[in-house]
Amino acid sequence: MASTKVIVNNNGSLKIEGDLEIVDAQGNAYGLQGRTVLSLCRCGQSNNKPFCDGSHKNGFEHEGKAFELPPRKV
Repeated sequence: MASTKVIVNNNGSLKIEGDLEIVDAQGNAYGLQGRTVLSLCRCGQSNNKPFCDGSHKNGFEHEGKAFELPPRKV
């Protein structure tokens, strides 16, 4: 079982559960204050990016259904 789980919510965020560290492009860590559950924005509308603030309710639609990726290119 993975130590971190990512849940693709329908019409909403990516919910992440587990032992978390999130860093920016320069490698600086966000201060998560010990959180083990949080949501990341995927609609692009959040005022708190990369974290979700519920702005997706203004019209983001995507059904999160699992599927198989094609084989990796070597």
